[in-house]
Amino acid sequence: MQCISSSGSEIRNLKITISYDGKDLHGWQIQKNAVTVQQHFQEALQSVIGYTVDIKGCSRTDTGVHANMYVISLKLSHAITCERLKAALNRYLPLSIAVLDVCEVDDDFHARYSAKGKRYVYKILNTEVRDPFSVGYALHYRYPIDVDMLNRAAQGYVGTHDFTSFCTLDKREKGDFTRTVKSFSVYKEGKFVYMTVEADGFLYNMVRIMVGTLLKIQQGKLSVDSIPDILDAKNRKEAGPTAPACGLYLDKVFY
Repeated sequence: MQCISSSGSEIRNLKITISYDGKDLHGWQIQKNAVTVQQHFQEALQSVIGYTVDIKGCSRTDTGVHANMYVISLKLSHAITCERLKAALNRYLPLSIAVLDVCEVDDDFHARYSAKGKRYVYKILNTEVRDPFSVGYALHYRYPIDVDMLNRAAQGYVGTHDFTSFCTLDKREKGDFTRTVKSFSVYKEGKFVYMTVEADGFLYNMVRIMVGTLLKIQQGKLSVDSIPDILDAKNRKEAGPTAPACGLYLDKVFY
């Protein structure tokens, strides 16, 4: 049953899919002294409909992280059609953010809590000399990467584990640190190495620490079969460093 607003209009639940270049943005969530994706989106939406609404994002993303697919949900009593809203938002949003799709969904859909899983991609420029056009969009790693070895090592992440060792602990992380990683692959295309991981959920900095740990294995500072022992330790100090944000992309959200 559709809800009716005080003005008599139907309240529609909308699912809005966007992509964004996070190089010059400070993540998704609004901050007092930094420009974020949420701030840009809320300002654009207000310019279109004339008032503010509560919006929900599918995930927290940090400063410098990108998104090929990011999902927002919001409830709207405005009569604007989905196609017109898509076009209008793209008119007001900066060039670093694009609305890919707007559609009506069931009343109980929530961008974050309805998600069944997510896929992230980490992009590494594996060349001796840096590429100026990749700065901010990939980690430059100048030494050879043994893709087959790291792909074997990464299988230690797959399965249901306590990922305390692969999480930056702060006030945002409480309770259960168990996550199920469905797949992790390392492969090379041209001059780029990609690390792709899919899971039912991720902890704070989890993917970046997983990548940093694999690069430490590449450097010979950890053994190729060390990941299970690091998981069992439940100690952040046992894992590798947190890889820079520039190479990380939220690639897909599953519902």
